[in-house]
Amino acid sequence: MNVEATAAPPQRTILCVDDEPHILSSLMRLLRSTGHRLLTAESGAAALGMLEADQIDLLISDMRMPGMSGAELMQTARHRWPHITRLLLTGHADVSATIAAINDGQVHRYLTKPWSDAELLLTIKEAFERRFLEEERARLEALTLRQNDELKSLNANLEALVAERTQDLEIAHDKLKKSYFNSIKSFSHLIELRGGHLMGHARRVADLSLRTAKALRLDDAAINDVLIAALMHDIGHIGLPDHIIAKPASRLLAAEATQYRLHPLFGEQTLMGQDEMQSVAALIRSHHEHHDGTGFPDGLAGDDIPIGARILAVADAYEDLQSGQHMTEHLSPAEARIVLAKGRGTQFDPLVLDVFLCLFSSSSAHHDETPLLLRPEALQPGMIMARDFLSPQGVLLLATDHVLTEDLINRIRVFERRGGRPILLATIQKQDKP
Repeated sequence: MNVEATAAPPQRTILCVDDEPHILSSLMRLLRSTGHRLLTAESGAAALGMLEADQIDLLISDMRMPGMSGAELMQTARHRWPHITRLLLTGHADVSATIAAINDGQVHRYLTKPWSDAELLLTIKEAFERRFLEEERARLEALTLRQNDELKSLNANLEALVAERTQDLEIAHDKLKKSYFNSIKSFSHLIELRGGHLMGHARRVADLSLRTAKALRLDDAAINDVLIAALMHDIGHIGLPDHIIAKPASRLLAAEATQYRLHPLFGEQTLMGQDEMQSVAALIRSHHEHHDGTGFPDGLAGDDIPIGARILAVADAYEDLQSGQHMTEHLSPAEARIVLAKGRGTQFDPLVLDVFLCLFSSSSAHHDETPLLLRPEALQPGMIMARDFLSPQGVLLLATDHVLTEDLINRIRVFERRGGRPILLATIQKQDKP
């Protein structure tokens, strides 16, 4: 499956409409610096003809024009081309007409004449950035739905084979589950490409959440939901500006914090069309709720918060404290656990927190074993990836805990030869379970 990372915003087409040629000339001089394609029309009727014939992204119109007014043009554009962003230029004496244009034409914004060049350029920049984010979100939602349909089809085919080959189906089902979770991991990795400094955050949160859920003896379905929700808990970041994602939570301004608090809702809404992932969506929505009811977005408290979300809250906070995403300082694992303990009974569920902290006093042999850094020619079938293996471009090639096979080792060797540079992989020896 070919999934492209978020690209730079594309060039757009702007249509400026005014019956005064010198106003159009001023707009053209100002807007050339944006790098967008520029068109002009000297009347509403001429503008409608250009809207019919061309793909327009932004319509900027004067309010007062002979024949068709700017308000009438905006109203027509709204009904016939609703995707077009609409800006209105108006004089101070046109208050009532401007209100009508806002109500009937649903303009994105109006600016008074004479306009501020800086304000007009910023308004256009923000409008196109919002349009770009909406397009990216729609693209990712469509991608998720397509993957979901493919998985449904595969599951239906596998279920039809149960009566014929039970043993073979169990093997195929295990492979399908691994492929499914690898797809989720890859999708999670793509989400993190928007904030490269957080690379690997979702995988680490998922590992800690999974271990905590198992220690709490949740049933298999709940554990599965926790794992998927942990990998996708930051999917709502897609709807946030880059400067908010890059800031530690404690450094956000009031307006930025308000916008940041929407990302759990964005994450839930992204999964709205997927029936079988509604339990996962509920965990994503609630992973910033606090035990004492002071969290967001719903102010839930105690047992009203889903148990999976309570687990995510602890694991996510633990990783944020170490990565500097909560405060500017990067805390050590021990320091992060001390901070977590201070939130017992307020920010965090006491039982979940106690079980989480116990993970670090009774780590399994798998996590204690020191990984080996090996060249591809030294790899052996049965070894396990101790860390994610990324390409030079930052694409996840093999995830942690992936078991190496002879065929996979051969592909790794070919990858090294084609890349023309030596690589080292962190691995551990596979241990037989008692």
